[in-house]
Amino acid sequence: MQKKADYEQAIKTRYPEPIVFAVVKDKNGKANPVTLGWNMLASGNPPMLAIALQPKRYSVAAIRHSKCFTIAFPNEDMAELAMFFGTHSGSDCDKFAVTGCKTSPAEKIDSVIIDDAVANFECTLESELTTGDHIIFVGRVVACHVNTEPKKRLYTVATNRILGGVVKK
Repeated sequence: MQKKADYEQAIKTRYPEPIVFAVVKDKNGKANPVTLGWNMLASGNPPMLAIALQPKRYSVAAIRHSKCFTIAFPNEDMAELAMFFGTHSGSDCDKFAVTGCKTSPAEKIDSVIIDDAVANFECTLESELTTGDHIIFVGRVVACHVNTEPKKRLYTVATNRILGGVVKK
């Protein structure tokens, strides 16, 4: 049975929600990670992933400039990094240098992969679409990397940026 609810109440039922790090190099060649909650599979053949960013984000201009980005699935021990990457601007600091987050060069695009992530996906920019207050960037996956050690994904598990792992029942 369903009951009528307003949007603000109903949308809170989406948790847990997977988060990702998008990494893109800016016009000066500095790799910048940003934490995003709005992401999705966009195509299986060819493989494509999509991310949504607010137009004011520093990474928007960088994606448009570089035409590529990495999507990393953070592990559940990366909550502190996720908060830092999502609350600081790459225009103000080098987030990788400040946090000490380890990266390696991407293989097929001009970006980096995050070493401790569950998985990394190198993407070339396929298209973009403005949707109200966000821009959806669709990337064609051109290379994938998975962690050699089993790791669990990090999620937003409740409102107010509460992060954690998900326990399967």
